[in-house]
Amino acid sequence: MRIGIIDAEIISKNKHRFPNLCSMKISSYHKSIGDEVSLVLSYEGLEAYDKVYISKVFTKTRVPKKVLSMPNVEYGGTGFFYDKAPPLPYEIEHAKPDYHLYDEWIQKKLDSGVKYSEFAYYLDYSIGYLTRGCFRGCYYCVNRNCKRSVAASSLSEFMDENRPKLCFLDDNFFAFPQWEKLLQPVLDSGKRFQFKQGLDERLLTKDKIIKMSKWLYDGEVIFAFDNIEDKNLIISKLMLIRATVPKWTRELKFYVFCGADKNEVYDEAFWEQDIRNLFERIYILKTFDCKPYIMRFEKAYESEYSSFYATVASWCNQPSLFKTMSFRLFSQCKGMRRKGYNKYKRDIDGYLQEYGFKGSEWRSMEMVSDRFPDIAIQYFDFVGKSLNKYEWLDILLDS
Repeated sequence: MRIGIIDAEIISKNKHRFPNLCSMKISSYHKSIGDEVSLVLSYEGLEAYDKVYISKVFTKTRVPKKVLSMPNVEYGGTGFFYDKAPPLPYEIEHAKPDYHLYDEWIQKKLDSGVKYSEFAYYLDYSIGYLTRGCFRGCYYCVNRNCKRSVAASSLSEFMDENRPKLCFLDDNFFAFPQWEKLLQPVLDSGKRFQFKQGLDERLLTKDKIIKMSKWLYDGEVIFAFDNIEDKNLIISKLMLIRATVPKWTRELKFYVFCGADKNEVYDEAFWEQDIRNLFERIYILKTFDCKPYIMRFEKAYESEYSSFYATVASWCNQPSLFKTMSFRLFSQCKGMRRKGYNKYKRDIDGYLQEYGFKGSEWRSMEMVSDRFPDIAIQYFDFVGKSLNKYEWLDILLDS
């Protein structure tokens, strides 16, 4: 059979540089039974294939409806079904990923001048799940129907010995009671590794922190701070990290989710509270020298505050600017556009006298300032500083 595989994210206009694990497993399975497999980069000419698989991760990724109704097309993934995505058949789920599925596409990109670093996850990492599921039941999460974390695959099932690094997509690794047993082969491999989806900081203990400090970890240690109700717990665990391992040097990054209403009201009162909660979490993480990474729910993109949330994300997701600029100043400078900023830098008055134009970032910041002045007064001019070891000690003694 002639098999076509479409990774919908690389066809879409949204820049996405991470391989689709489902696509690689499907490719591996069909190659193992003698089928001819191709990565398809267009929705045209699909009639030439006996079977076409389309997989997508994100709901915002668009796929033509007429394609989905074709008799030789099968589609799946959280991007289509969110929390109701059907599982892969056992023989495909446990197939070793075909890490060569993207080779030809990547080579063309590299030949056109795209940097190698853009394809690090395609070329340097073995990717898979050690565990699946989570007990938290967060209403906005694709795992909201899960009750616990369970073992998914052994490391040998997806590790390529020729690749120097490991990337795990686990939903909540520490929630699995025997996590240490699953991790031991990882440590024995001697390869650097990361948990791409993050770890649950709320489950940290002194023992876990000590063990983590000795891991051959790849890049930043990522957690999540999605609910303002968790702030005291988040702060206490950050303090525990510093107290347990005073020489902890690896950067801490937190995914910060916003724009989702459990009650699905999305009125002005919701947006005011959501923005307030977002900035309080940012303020806490900034004070503790952590990097917030803003994750927006689809409703944030659709609201009149879309530009505002985009500006907050742009500010936080650029660490060098986040550390040195207040949100107000960042919004103003971003709103100057390149020509104005190159000439005036942070001279707001000088820029206004010559140009007078305020870009969408500037205007959206002022809109929120006008509507919710107490939020702006409290947060928009804060630059802040990290706490040194003596200040950590003071906090611990006072707590």
